[in-house]
Amino acid sequence: MSLYSAIKIVANQNDKSIYQIEKDLKLSNGLISKWNKSVPRADSLQKVADYLGVTTQYLFSLARKE
Repeated sequence: MSLYSAIKIVANQNDKSIYQIEKDLKLSNGLISKWNKSVPRADSLQKVADYLGVTTQYLFSLARKE
């Protein structure tokens, strides 16, 4: 699973959309979906993890699962 997919799962559990996260955190539109194929900047990933109430380590461990 990609990091994007892991974020999407946690976002759905929190009744948030990827669009809403990007808007609330003032991230560029489509930034999180780009993490499907690339590694995010640490500060951006930390913002998303904090917003969702999880750690970056949790997101990475979830992304490693199939």
